[in-house]
Amino acid sequence: MPITPTTKIWMDGELVDWDKATVHVLTHSLHYGMGVFEGIRAYATANGPAVFRLRDHTRRLFRGARILQMDMPYSQDEIFDAVKLTVRENGLDSCYIRPLAYLGYGEMGLNPIDCEVRVAIAVWPWGAYLGDEAISHGIRLKVSSWARHDPRAVPTAAKGTGMYVNSCLAKVEAMRAGYDEALMCTTSGLISEGTGENIFVVRDGRLYTPPASSVGALEGITADSVATIARDLGHAVTEREMRRTDLYMAEEAFLTGTAAEIVPIGSVDDRLVGTGEPGPITREIQEMYFATVRGNVDRYKDWLDYVT
Repeated sequence: MPITPTTKIWMDGELVDWDKATVHVLTHSLHYGMGVFEGIRAYATANGPAVFRLRDHTRRLFRGARILQMDMPYSQDEIFDAVKLTVRENGLDSCYIRPLAYLGYGEMGLNPIDCEVRVAIAVWPWGAYLGDEAISHGIRLKVSSWARHDPRAVPTAAKGTGMYVNSCLAKVEAMRAGYDEALMCTTSGLISEGTGENIFVVRDGRLYTPPASSVGALEGITADSVATIARDLGHAVTEREMRRTDLYMAEEAFLTGTAAEIVPIGSVDDRLVGTGEPGPITREIQEMYFATVRGNVDRYKDWLDYVT
């Protein structure tokens, strides 16, 4: 989805003009992919723009930096405030937010220890990641020929920049084959996640999701929100290892993620999931989630941080 430029980007403690937010071609992370990032959304509410679970996203950014042994030059509170400042200065009611910590220019080679950690925060208007039609009617999903990273190869608990080459390969493969999204499995065939989303499966009226610790999936903040909402609605949610055939036999299934939000899965490998349209549990959770992020559910108000 194309980026719509805004006016200011926060870089290393200062707001700079969008077109001047540049880095040198020899920036270390550009060559070796050592960096961490977050995807966050702010939504329009009756009380002005509110960032969804900003504290949790900020904590995950710092946890990822710790895993990669990147010493953040700012505190969590400073990044928290910088995100709100950047949204406010760009005058956006709703937007996508991209904090990025990376290794800057000045050192080269595979030893990153002496590289300076730089931080940037950009915001821009962004609609439904997989499209409005996907949210309303579901997507065509393809099980990728590319396996998800093994946690023994790279630390999958970190939202690391270079690790997303794996997701890009799977995404391109799926789209060129005529599908909307790819599903990644482990090398042993267990369901892991989408290219940038967690997955939930409904069987016999119960919700199942893969355990991140054993399948190399990222611990999703949206997935955690959905699991909480589902349980509060009276649905059982269980972490369980699954294979692609569990999707073939599912009554419903959907993907969750900050960018994707909640996207029903209409088919997997050309096999309909249920009727091929979003099922009642998916619809119920979708409705509650979108009401929550827009500040209309008192029970989850503490998930929102207002910009003004």
